[in-house]
Amino acid sequence: MRLMLHVAMDTEKTNQMVLDGTVGPTIERILGKLQPEAAYFYPGDGRRAFTLVIDAPDGATLPSLVEPMWLELGATVEAIPVMNADELREGLSRLG
Repeated sequence: MRLMLHVAMDTEKTNQMVLDGTVGPTIERILGKLQPEAAYFYPGDGRRAFTLVIDAPDGATLPSLVEPMWLELGATVEAIPVMNADELREGLSRLG
């Protein structure tokens, strides 16, 4: 199951992390654990934000994916099931 995770980090918490030098290593540790297919970083709604695309084995994996971002970054996380073009083609072929 492919998921797109939109992550918006808490500004106050990550300001302190930037100042003490821990934000980079924290994000690197999270990325190392999750092994995303893609990772994009940007300002979103005035906050530090990023989007990850992750291939998760099943829905039960969701807590282990998002808890580090809640606990370590004070983030809000939105998980959206997504598919690539080949998966869309396969899904559409099952309609008819």
